[in-house]
Amino acid sequence: MAEENHQKSALFSPLTLRGATFKNRIVISPMCTYSAEEGIADEWHLAHLGQFALGGAAAIFTEAAAVEPRGRITHGDLGIWSADHAAALKPVTSFLSRQGALPAIQIAHAGRKASMQRPWHGNGPMDAGDAARGEMPWDIVAPSAEPVKDGWLMPNELTVEEIQGIQEKFATAAGHAHDAGFEVLEIHSAHGYLAHSFLSPTSNQRNDAYGGDRAGRMRFSLAIAEKVRAVWPENKPLFVRISSVDSDGVTEGWQLDDSVALAGELKMRGVDVVDCSSSGISGTATAAQGKLPLGFRTAYSSRIGTEADITTMVVGLVLHAAQAEQIIGDRLADLVAIGREALFDPYWARHAAYELGADPRFGDWPMQYGWWLERREPLVRELRDG
Repeated sequence: MAEENHQKSALFSPLTLRGATFKNRIVISPMCTYSAEEGIADEWHLAHLGQFALGGAAAIFTEAAAVEPRGRITHGDLGIWSADHAAALKPVTSFLSRQGALPAIQIAHAGRKASMQRPWHGNGPMDAGDAARGEMPWDIVAPSAEPVKDGWLMPNELTVEEIQGIQEKFATAAGHAHDAGFEVLEIHSAHGYLAHSFLSPTSNQRNDAYGGDRAGRMRFSLAIAEKVRAVWPENKPLFVRISSVDSDGVTEGWQLDDSVALAGELKMRGVDVVDCSSSGISGTATAAQGKLPLGFRTAYSSRIGTEADITTMVVGLVLHAAQAEQIIGDRLADLVAIGREALFDPYWARHAAYELGADPRFGDWPMQYGWWLERREPLVRELRDG
């Protein structure tokens, strides 16, 4: 087979943050699989996350890992609140690292959106069907005694002492994540979960230091960032996922101006990347109400990155290699997070490198695969070209 030149690609250029080098700009987004027992990872999580490392992504995030049992979304959520949870994740981080991917974890507290059904059981408040399966609801917490919507569980309003206790649990979880071998950590402050519900005036009705104006509503998330950064090693990057706006296309609640201000404050506290998502304050963030354009959140990541002078990652309807290449090349974001598209094609990153000419001869594939694919290529091209 004739020698082919590798094409330069923004998407396949490396990025170094602190002591971690992302070999390309493709990150596998946190995606809940609702398949843990008491928050403990098992073979499912190794196989699920391991396929993305073979598939060529630079960093691979676990699904949201709860910092305490009541912070789980469902009975099947992953957890990171104990040394046992960390130990169960060590085989995952070891495998990802050996394949050249950065093992990454998102730590989270679901707040008033906790104690839900697994999505294939209804994706709403637990009911008699869940009880028949042995899955009972638990008490949930929030900044204010405001349910997600009518018919959902009423959360208990957190006291200041309880708020500070949860902040400490995020820091403890970060320590467990380090012990488990993770190289990148993300704090979940999006999608209507606890931290986002403090940020939004829609869900935060407090009149103390953790409510009121924007500075008060940001206090919870900023304190978590400070406490996590204090224990998360200096050479490891820290991400924060935010809902850039409460609801796409809605001019009420938390808005993009607020996210720019939050990003600047997070940067001053040692946060390296703002992961720009959106929506979810009073419903799902992943099932859009109405049609949205490809890469619609680049408008958020571009403005946040520019005005707050911070590295950004964008997630949401990034489907094609050329699209992702343009996002990075035009500096609309510094990283792209691939979610459900990676479920459809776990080798999305490898295929993108081939399509963009960044790896035309399968040299970056695992040796066990690339050896065969290179030798197959002349026949495939001959058949393809007719």
